[in-house]
Amino acid sequence: MKRLLAVVLFIAACGGTTTPPVSTTPSATPTASAPAAEPSPSASEAATPEPPRDLPTAWSLLTPTGDLPAAREDHTWTVDPATGTAYLFGGRDGSTVFGDLFAFDLATHAWRRLDPAGTTPHARFGHEANWVPGVGLVIFAGQASSTEFFGDLWVFDPAQTAWTQLPNTGDAPVPRYGSCSGLAPDGRLWISHGFTKDGNRFFDTKAYDFALQAWIDLTPDGRVPVERCLHACWWTANRTFTLYGGQTTTVAALGDAWSLAPGGADTPGTWTPVEGTLPVERALTAFATYGAVELLFGGRAIDRAYLADAYVVDSSGAFVPLATTGTGPAARASATLISDFARARAILLGGIGSDGAFADIWQLGAP
Repeated sequence: MKRLLAVVLFIAACGGTTTPPVSTTPSATPTASAPAAEPSPSASEAATPEPPRDLPTAWSLLTPTGDLPAAREDHTWTVDPATGTAYLFGGRDGSTVFGDLFAFDLATHAWRRLDPAGTTPHARFGHEANWVPGVGLVIFAGQASSTEFFGDLWVFDPAQTAWTQLPNTGDAPVPRYGSCSGLAPDGRLWISHGFTKDGNRFFDTKAYDFALQAWIDLTPDGRVPVERCLHACWWTANRTFTLYGGQTTTVAALGDAWSLAPGGADTPGTWTPVEGTLPVERALTAFATYGAVELLFGGRAIDRAYLADAYVVDSSGAFVPLATTGTGPAARASATLISDFARARAILLGGIGSDGAFADIWQLGAP
């Protein structure tokens, strides 16, 4: 019952239908308040560009074998490109919070449950995960109940089949849920924004240096995206950090996008709003980097309806609708999308829809 209460309280705290605001004057301790709004550009303000060629556009349902994971949402699924293995960790299904770990073989579609030796991370959902070359599967933050939020860092080493907790020194982020993250070209792990107990949201941006095993604060001065959670972010081929969507206090879904150009190793950069036509507002969208572009699928709209549309974010930062074929996944949010670029496809796992959590796997492949 306690974990179910966490879900109810979270939804109530993030609900609403007002226009999304923009933060302009960061403070040392961000709060949920924010100044006036800036509307997203309308469809009449920019022509819709064509999607890049040679993208996967055909949906088909996969039938995996092995130790099948339970249905879930708010999990992470992370690819080790060197071995062609995707690691599933955590998530939730209603009041059940998972702390299990599975390996998915991209070549054979076989699942294998892993039982790491020693101490393991606490069960959680809404955490972040990235594959870091030379380090392993790194997870950060997440939530287990209405009062239990995490700010820890763990690394899973497949060679040792063991978890290790990393030092959390320097200017460490406040424990949080629904942040976003991405591995920068310089090898550091960047995180931005998020939500924690008592209704607090953040607009900070920080980077973890694996060599120094310490955090550094890279929150830009001046104009920043409004405090939020349940958003997406990724590094582009142009070496900028893009943030999109999510939700904030009294706003169930945001439709803005921002680009952060780093200022240097220890210097905050500058956030700039992404111009042009953007998708309908959404939170909890699934996304994956596919070559030089980003693929997006689904999410939850401002009226809390589940979405089943797909978009491409091209190398210029433009959001382009992706026309797909075949019978695709049911509308959902909180799913994960991974890229299997070697096989010219992306794969979608789980999420939640109007009938509850999913356990299905869908391939978006070549037509």
